[in-house]
Amino acid sequence: MSTSVKDHQKIQSPPLACPVGEADCVIASEVGELRQNLAELSDLVRTDTLTGIANYRYFLQALEQEIERTQRSGQPTSLIMLDIDFFKKVNDLWGHEIGNQALVHISRLIVQTVRKLDIPCRYGGEEFAVIMPDTDLRACVYGAERIRRAIEEHPLPVAQQALKLTASLGIATFTTNQPITVEELVEEADRYLYEAKDNGRNRVCHAELPILDAVSNEEKQVLSELFGGSQSKKESS
Repeated sequence: MSTSVKDHQKIQSPPLACPVGEADCVIASEVGELRQNLAELSDLVRTDTLTGIANYRYFLQALEQEIERTQRSGQPTSLIMLDIDFFKKVNDLWGHEIGNQALVHISRLIVQTVRKLDIPCRYGGEEFAVIMPDTDLRACVYGAERIRRAIEEHPLPVAQQALKLTASLGIATFTTNQPITVEELVEEADRYLYEAKDNGRNRVCHAELPILDAVSNEEKQVLSELFGGSQSKKESS
């Protein structure tokens, strides 16, 4: 399962060899340390400091890359936009520290639920995004429903109480048959997100699925295996 932008990006640099063959080379050691510092700074630029997942800047870069990949391979890229329901009430009733804990809690549930190849991001405020490479609309709907249920079924423990949270999700899919820009893809997913809000919250909204079938048991099994089986109710944070 996915964890954070660090897992998508971090590459261990090989040790530097001394240019003059000295066993204890100060220059090589200093250059190696500088490289490590630069790698850590680069990671910080791409990571949301509160939640530890990818930030908005990295989200845009990654979405651009996956759309380019779709254009080359023909495999669709799907996008989930997620907004925590009534988050202002959480801050007003519980305070901003609990609000921050809720954001961390939600991000962890998303990370625990999505696949390793998916890219969970904090889009801004209480809104999150998940980029799903090589994923068509039907598979994305399945993944989004898993996220929605995980959030609904795993309240945030606060002062020996359970703070119940829900989220609304919107989905858009990029295919070579309907080429659109990154901005248009985000706008479409956001439009379905607000449709979910307008229709009662705690739901997933998306374009109409192709009328080709009822999903067979075999296809359900494939989707279940693709997303790692059922979410354990013991995973809470």
